[in-house]
Amino acid sequence: MSMPRLASSAIVERAGRYLLVRRGNPPAADLYAFPGGRAEPGETPEETALRELLEETGLTGRNPRLFETVELLPEAGVSDSHYMLSVFQVDADDAETVEAQSDALEAKWFLPEEILDLPTPESVRACVLRLAPSLSARGAA
Repeated sequence: MSMPRLASSAIVERAGRYLLVRRGNPPAADLYAFPGGRAEPGETPEETALRELLEETGLTGRNPRLFETVELLPEAGVSDSHYMLSVFQVDADDAETVEAQSDALEAKWFLPEEILDLPTPESVRACVLRLAPSLSARGAA
């Protein structure tokens, strides 16, 4: 198996809703996920999360706090899809407007229970269940 590439994503919450983007490119094309992507050379995981948040949604993030690290195994038939993903909780100004940019087809706020009904990578579902433990019985179904 190849060495995983580094990637980061940003969990941003506003009034109990979480920001997700619908991905336009593989891996995870057409799935909803936290804003994020591959690290650039010399970038820390925190810098990657903040840069990707800005590029995909227009939000300026701050105060990244590591929430989870997940190994995303290669997808069948998708080259370069093995990642070590650092997921950060990130603060953002409530006054900033979200707009899908870069490879994000949509950027919207969702309640945790709404996220469980969306097509998402398993890693997003696992994070949402940790963020909203009251949903754990439903998430196991």
